[in-house]
Amino acid sequence: MSAQSPAGSPGEPRVKRLMAPDITAKKGVEPIVSLTSYHAHTAAIADRYCDFLLVGDSLGMVMHGYETTVPVPLELMIMHGRAVTRGAKRALVVIDMPFGTYEESPSVAFRNAARVMKETDCGAVKLEGGRRMSETIRYLVDRGIPVMAHIGLTPQSINVIGGFKAQGREAAQWAAIEEDARQVAEAGAFSVVLEAMAEPLAARITEAIPIPTIGIGASAACDGQILVMEDMLGLSQRVPKFVKEFGAIGAAIERAISGYADEVRARTFPATEHTYAMKATSAAPVAAPATRVTKKPKTPNT
Repeated sequence: MSAQSPAGSPGEPRVKRLMAPDITAKKGVEPIVSLTSYHAHTAAIADRYCDFLLVGDSLGMVMHGYETTVPVPLELMIMHGRAVTRGAKRALVVIDMPFGTYEESPSVAFRNAARVMKETDCGAVKLEGGRRMSETIRYLVDRGIPVMAHIGLTPQSINVIGGFKAQGREAAQWAAIEEDARQVAEAGAFSVVLEAMAEPLAARITEAIPIPTIGIGASAACDGQILVMEDMLGLSQRVPKFVKEFGAIGAAIERAISGYADEVRARTFPATEHTYAMKATSAAPVAAPATRVTKKPKTPNT
């Protein structure tokens, strides 16, 4: 049975929501479009154009001011996940499993992933890690939880990696990353994110595995692309090399706030058109005469 979102109003046709197998089926057929989303209103806009929306743990850095994604709690992912699934009606919604919620064991990962799916109504979760997470991916998929994998640069591991460093730029790294890709595909992941990866390696992995590769800084050779929405809109102060800014929303917001502040201080806002007048049938009460308050003179110290 196809997943369908609730109708917006009586008589409105129900919209078929994309599911994990629909994303897998796009490999070799058409490029897959994706963005991160953390709110209902941006989800509703992106839903018109994207195949899936990722509620990424990047929200910790983008929205909550963390320096990395490591401190993000599960409850925060669930809260934002609920908002996105309410806003999106057609796109598959995938939610990141935050650091510390899935690495301990497959059973712990299942318990937390099941909670995410039950409390948000999302269609899949995403886990970082290749070979080391293959057993967990298989365990989740066997129990009804679709999994998107994530290899290459894995931001939750930056304390081990030593920072946000591109992967696969040296040939000696290739074999391990290719094995990561092969094992997550064999474990049952329906797609895999390739982050900050040298183009020749990304192209080689895309050709070699049967599931779609979703690039973020891994070139157009991938089966699809994803960016952090705030980065591509021009809302982020600093962005990685692989980001193209498709908008300048940050500058527009600053102009708007600056204009608002100027008008408030000049008392030109709110103007008449922004003010409620009395109804024609109602007379305003007579204002009481203003009472002048006179400050008492200070008594000098004696």
